[in-house]
Amino acid sequence: MLEKMHLLGFAEGGWGAALLGAAAMTLLLSVLGFMLGAVFGALGASGALSAKRIPRSLAAAYGTVFRGIPDLLTIYLFYYGGSVALTAIAKSFGSEGFVGLPSLATGVIAIGIISGAYQAEVYRGAYQAVERGQFDAAKALALSRLQMLRLVIIPQLLRHAIPGLSNVWQLVLKDSALISVIGLVELMRQAQIGAGSTREPFLFYLAAAGLYFVIAGLTGQVFRAAETRASRGIMH
Repeated sequence: MLEKMHLLGFAEGGWGAALLGAAAMTLLLSVLGFMLGAVFGALGASGALSAKRIPRSLAAAYGTVFRGIPDLLTIYLFYYGGSVALTAIAKSFGSEGFVGLPSLATGVIAIGIISGAYQAEVYRGAYQAVERGQFDAAKALALSRLQMLRLVIIPQLLRHAIPGLSNVWQLVLKDSALISVIGLVELMRQAQIGAGSTREPFLFYLAAAGLYFVIAGLTGQVFRAAETRASRGIMH
């Protein structure tokens, strides 16, 4: 295999630049999906913690559906369901033919909704882990609800949430490989293209595994640093 390593280089005929570009696309897709998931997760946690029945029921249904359906099936449903809807809309304006959703946008939305279902549980558990005395102290200081959230609750909530969010991030990173099925050329898809073109599948999939490992390791350091900083802030 060593004599084939030039295929992963950056010289003419090498696939190094293509693989790195695809790795960057994987990182972009994962970051955007995770950030969108944070929004859905916050809404889901807020609903789950609500005193009202309807928000609690909606939050429970959201978590049950998107944690229970296979992630690949969710991606297919969003891509083909959204494309059918766009095609129907286009036909109503006189356009003919199939209208497909952009792969990146579909991937971000699908991963965001999937990861949001998991993030909601992380935020809910973190909120419940905040000591009740902190709420009483904030009220005693006559803080507004917004000030209480910004100055007291959210900093402590994040301290409890970061370890769980780190696990969700790893899930997002792995789910990004599934977006290759709808045509996005991210790391997994680029490895497939390289493997098919050179007939060296083991080499390219091994290279992809190495790049996923690097991305996971570097981003894991970011979460560990954030966890350390959040804990230090609480202790001080």
